[in-house]
Amino acid sequence: MSQAVAAAKAPAPERTRRILHGPVLPTLLALAAPNLVVMLAQATANFLESYYVGLLGVDALAGAALVFPLVMLMMMMSAGGIGGGISSAIARALGAGDSDRADALALHAAVIATAFGLLCSALVILFARPLYALMGGEGAALDAAVAYSTALFSGVTFLWLMNGLSAVLRGAGNMRAPAWVLTGGVPGLLVLSPVLIFGAGPLPALGIVGAGLALAIYYLVATLILLAVLVRGHGGVRLRRGLALRRELFAAILGVGLWSSLNTVLSNLCVMAATFFVARTSMEALAGFGLGIRIEYLQIPIVFGFGTALVAMVGMNLGAGQAHRARRIAWTGAAVAFVATEAVGLTAAFFPEPWLRLFTDDAEAIATGALYLRTVAPAYGFLGVGLALYFASQGAGRMTWPLFGSLTRLAILIVGGALMSWWRPGDLAALCAVMVAALVGIALVNGLPWLRQLPGGPLLKLLPTESERTP
Repeated sequence: MSQAVAAAKAPAPERTRRILHGPVLPTLLALAAPNLVVMLAQATANFLESYYVGLLGVDALAGAALVFPLVMLMMMMSAGGIGGGISSAIARALGAGDSDRADALALHAAVIATAFGLLCSALVILFARPLYALMGGEGAALDAAVAYSTALFSGVTFLWLMNGLSAVLRGAGNMRAPAWVLTGGVPGLLVLSPVLIFGAGPLPALGIVGAGLALAIYYLVATLILLAVLVRGHGGVRLRRGLALRRELFAAILGVGLWSSLNTVLSNLCVMAATFFVARTSMEALAGFGLGIRIEYLQIPIVFGFGTALVAMVGMNLGAGQAHRARRIAWTGAAVAFVATEAVGLTAAFFPEPWLRLFTDDAEAIATGALYLRTVAPAYGFLGVGLALYFASQGAGRMTWPLFGSLTRLAILIVGGALMSWWRPGDLAALCAVMVAALVGIALVNGLPWLRQLPGGPLLKLLPTESERTP
């Protein structure tokens, strides 16, 4: 707690000055570094949780694979969707020099996060079994998915609050405080998770339910610490009670956040569609695919580390009227994301089996996971570019083209997957080729609005007018 508070106390005007006038690449990397530490810590926790669940058997792994896209949907909606809208609105307010508006936006952000968390928790717990059955789950794997999901989603409101409050701080350019809080809780999670899964002393073994409960407790503790930081005003923005709720401030967040969340839903529907086609082969193949695609999901938090910095930098520069610098920041972030995600993808493609054998010895699961990684992982650089430009568009408050990008990816997966299932049933290599085409598609579409111009003139009105930049 003390480290989080100390990290939050860096002078806010200095952070703003660096974002508006400092060198682009060093500033981007400096802002992204704390987020990348968080992502590395959470990826480590995710890896070890997969290891613990793998010890419970193939059915537990398959059940976790069914739930995983929905968990990532919550993470992406709360942090990158609504959270992106929160960061964008606060960054633009601070870029225009309006700290009172930023404080008011923080309160509205907390209200929005709570409402979305309660709604998602109720819906998923109520409809868990038919949802996972629709995704292809059956038998013991379906039972494991429902048990894991119910335990985890009992605390998903705190996940929403954790990420919403973190987004408030990141919008102010304060990346360190959320980094300290979210990273500091990971060691506790890594102890709590096996204790609840396998039991210890008087505590009974809860199996896969214990894995879900451990995550819910982690979200709760992180939320309480972030609330303390913001209420004390140590984060560059202050969470103040007693402010009147205003429709215009809800709209400032949701105008970007809802479109971003829809984009996130479409992104996860892409994974669900791929999961559906793979599940039609066997549960062992589904388990292997679930392990393989976790590395694709790893690219999301890696780019998120850069992306949250892009939201703050693009948003503040547009708030200050520096559109040319905002475009330069966007393409710099895309280049960095390409290098980072492609490096991970190539490593996974060349060495898939060491990763997969950490979780299972099932031959079919390993073969499926290795096929996916060798085919799709080399295209992860395109995913990195698409995601980075998505975050840049959040900062600009313009989400139309990222929405088209996600629709393009989903259409390629559904149409291509259906054609491959009809033309070459059971051919997982063909399905993986469709996944590659979908990644290339989203990168191309998301890049279009950030081009300076086409021969006929400006491509579209990407950047806000002066009146729109004024809070």
